[in-house]
Amino acid sequence: MPAPSAESPGTPGPRHLVSRSPGPGLGWWGAMATWRRDVRLTGSQRLLCAGLAGVLSLSLTAPLELATVLAQVGVVRGHGRGPWAAGLGVWRAEGPRALWKGNAVACLRLFPYSAVQLTAYRKFVVLFMDDLGHISQWSAIMAGSLAGMVSTIVTYPTDLIKTRLIVQNMLEPSYRGILHAFSTVYQQEGFLALYRGVSLTVLGALPFSAGSLLVYMNLEKIWNGPRDRFSLLQNFANICLAAAVTQTLSFPFDTVKRKMQYSWKE
Repeated sequence: MPAPSAESPGTPGPRHLVSRSPGPGLGWWGAMATWRRDVRLTGSQRLLCAGLAGVLSLSLTAPLELATVLAQVGVVRGHGRGPWAAGLGVWRAEGPRALWKGNAVACLRLFPYSAVQLTAYRKFVVLFMDDLGHISQWSAIMAGSLAGMVSTIVTYPTDLIKTRLIVQNMLEPSYRGILHAFSTVYQQEGFLALYRGVSLTVLGALPFSAGSLLVYMNLEKIWNGPRDRFSLLQNFANICLAAAVTQTLSFPFDTVKRKMQYSWKE
């Protein structure tokens, strides 16, 4: 995980950032932990490592994401309700390979998302710095939140395509692949259809940021010790706790967004 620096080694820019701020690829949750940057890696190598780690993570959790999305939009194969019933229904109706529908576009999205987030994060950090090159923890979290919002908006069409690919039946597909899905949505529904539901993403970022700040401000009370002495296990627990709180707060926005992304079928 990246350390509290606004730049990569060899990259021109401010060199006095003292905050442990969210790093690229981790967004808001990076501020929950304390660590040191591995100076043996260049900026592009760190970005590649973060991308590959993200691909592995997405691939391992793809069936859970598919079940969640199907439950959100109300498309369940067979009887029963909830994510478990949705995933089991897909397995029975379309085969085990269908549990990874949409995962390819989600993995491809990681690399432009991380690049845009890294660039935007550096810009916001410089914007929030004082004259001495320092930045507060609150400003660091805001910089990570805004950078995440920018990267989400820029890459939003890929998220919509992922939803469409997840919801379709592989045995009777509406889209033959990622490029065909982009082309079909653009030709049949127009360019703005690729951004259907993006406003919910922006609104959902507000409780997301508030939740991560709430967790961060109470870390010392939770562990009864200073943040700069947290162990690796404590840092991992911090990120998990922040993820649970922020995802819970922003989940209603995500559910409405998924329904809007799928609303063309209604």
